[in-house]
Amino acid sequence: MADVALKQVRSSNSASATQRATLRSLKLGRIGAESKLADNPQLRGMIRKVEHLVEVDGMRGGNGAERRSQPS
Repeated sequence: MADVALKQVRSSNSASATQRATLRSLKLGRIGAESKLADNPQLRGMIRKVEHLVEVDGMRGGNGAERRSQPS
């Protein structure tokens, strides 16, 4: 499986407790923190939960196109 690179781009201050726990399990926790993890269905679910807080590189969607979260 391919690797997915994650970078936290927004603060978790206003996030729920479960979203903060998800960030910790993704090995993130501060703005600018980066992590590289193996792509699997569990990881995709965690990314979906905090997609407004992270930038994703290397994740492929259902149509094979590379997806990247846009920071706002």
